[in-house]
Amino acid sequence: MNNNIYETKFIVDYMCGRLAKWLRILGYDTEYSNKNLKTKILLKSLQDQRIVITRNTKLSTKKAYKLIFIKYDKVFDQIKQLITELNLTVDKKNFFSRCSFCNVILTEFSKKDLVKSKVPPYVYETQKTFFYCKECSRIYWHGSHYELFLKDINKLL
Repeated sequence: MNNNIYETKFIVDYMCGRLAKWLRILGYDTEYSNKNLKTKILLKSLQDQRIVITRNTKLSTKKAYKLIFIKYDKVFDQIKQLITELNLTVDKKNFFSRCSFCNVILTEFSKKDLVKSKVPPYVYETQKTFFYCKECSRIYWHGSHYELFLKDINKLL
């Protein structure tokens, strides 16, 4: 994986959970709150200089580091909105650099003996490089989902 991770950081509330996962897949440091804890989200935004992403129009823009109200239902439209409003750079080198579940930067490794019992046999035979999350122990690889993702992102951009 690439160490050139984006500087822009997000905190996403419970109304935009799918978007949080996609931002992580794109390589953005994205915390997710699955509860309606407005005060905690706003405080975290200020402490860590995170942009709050929400659909909750009752949150105050004055109390957050920065706040973006998501206008769309579909996740790709939401991503387009963020790219446009924040003038975000989306860099292929950062894709899949974070765990999509816990936001930790993944560690790349190629020692197949470490994953033999943890991935399907076909994956073990066909993949050379794997990525590991030190927090939740998930293992990732660039399978067919990676190619589909690249096609979707290319359409988006």
